[in-house]
Amino acid sequence: MSTSNFIIAIDGFSSCGKSTLAKALAKELEFVFIDSGAMYRAVTLYFIRERVDLQSEQAVLQALESIHIDLVPNGQTVQILLNEEDVSEEIRLMYVSDFVSEVSAVKAVRQAMVAQQQKLGGRRNIVMDGRDIGTTVFPNADLKIFMTASPSVRAERRFAELMAKGETVTMEEVRDNLAHRDHIDSTRQESPLRQAQDAIVLDNSKFTQEEQLKIVIDAYNQLKIKGSV
Repeated sequence: MSTSNFIIAIDGFSSCGKSTLAKALAKELEFVFIDSGAMYRAVTLYFIRERVDLQSEQAVLQALESIHIDLVPNGQTVQILLNEEDVSEEIRLMYVSDFVSEVSAVKAVRQAMVAQQQKLGGRRNIVMDGRDIGTTVFPNADLKIFMTASPSVRAERRFAELMAKGETVTMEEVRDNLAHRDHIDSTRQESPLRQAQDAIVLDNSKFTQEEQLKIVIDAYNQLKIKGSV
């Protein structure tokens, strides 16, 4: 358990609703929400724009030195600023999604982002979602959730999200993208996606957002009753 602040780590596959749950939890508990995936997407966007060669360690390190990411609360959302530019919408587009797992698998990128994430969570109560929060970033997090859902449900959610943003994409492309990201996220050498042994597994294939929030709030309250909060 952490001593000065409470940390909730939410890990899981793409399009499982991690950020939706994390935002709702942060609001309910008055914690700070940190979207680690958005940080990796911002780095990916920069790498795409600058055509950074992922095979060149020097090029990657130089690029990372030129990147500054801010997460700014804005009502019920969080603005993602990349070198002071609001990229909150652009980082969610398909062309970024197609490349984010490759960039996230680079050792230097993960080390840089993990260091930033640990700094962000060092002095406050936070809810952070991602792929390696409960295993690498905060292995001693007070409450760990590992989220999953059936591939078909995940694809439907992602497809609906992209359609709402006006993107032209097929369901097959969405399925292929999710499968590709799952493979890279789960097999990369540097802090791969895996379930922490002490994480609560939440398969939300058939849960509403309200139902899954209640499950995690109940888990939090149980810790509170036990005197862990």
